[in-house]
Amino acid sequence: MSSDFNLDDKHLKKLDKKLQTLISRVGSDRKTSDEVFDKSTISTLEKLISNHVIDILDFPISTGKEGNVFRGVTPDKKMVAVKIFRTSTSTFKHISEYIFGDPRFNSIHKTRRDIVFAWTKKEFKNLEILKRINVRAPKPIIYSNNVLVMSYIGTKNKPAPMMKDIVLDKPKEIFDEIIDDISLMYKKGKLVHGDISAFNILIHRNKPYIIDLGQGVLIEHTGSQTFLKRDIHNVINYFKKYGIKSDENKIYKKIVEKK
Repeated sequence: MSSDFNLDDKHLKKLDKKLQTLISRVGSDRKTSDEVFDKSTISTLEKLISNHVIDILDFPISTGKEGNVFRGVTPDKKMVAVKIFRTSTSTFKHISEYIFGDPRFNSIHKTRRDIVFAWTKKEFKNLEILKRINVRAPKPIIYSNNVLVMSYIGTKNKPAPMMKDIVLDKPKEIFDEIIDDISLMYKKGKLVHGDISAFNILIHRNKPYIIDLGQGVLIEHTGSQTFLKRDIHNVINYFKKYGIKSDENKIYKKIVEKK
């Protein structure tokens, strides 16, 4: 959870050097670097390092619609994923539809920064739900402002690939597990992902891991049923290329039915 930190000059000097190295790895696009590493974000990263949450920001893993993910290393040499949401994100209006209507965030202000901070907290809370109900996903560690630290999915040499980037050895098993996860999220977690696709499912050791939970909504959200139907459609549509055919309406009814 978010907390206060004490800064240490030694750590700040070390961080400054590491941040400069990391920024250079992001690429030559100065605009992208500035969007990710603004002054507020650098201050937040400084505090996380001062509090011994992370020690090194290693390399970029991915660039998403709302933020970038980097691999980090903790002081005890464990690998973590560090997700940085852009406070100047161009998808400000897009993400607001997933926050307003969620009863957990009724009291937030409607400024851009407030919404991005709420989005970060929202992904953390949703990951907590998935951890509690044993759905494979990154384990939440801590969040502060627009920075989220999670468990790292992958090997020492490389992060786990997105499902879209590989050919599945056992597609029917993966399909069934994803549908089971969607059902478990709904029935036990009272949560709908809202944007499941081959872009936000990682495959690690032949198992699917669901990522990008920021847009996930509780089932009492007015758009939850629409989002659930879209999730089911996206999964079924993707697996058609493997010759797997399923009835969207049948799966939807099975998920939402009350026993």
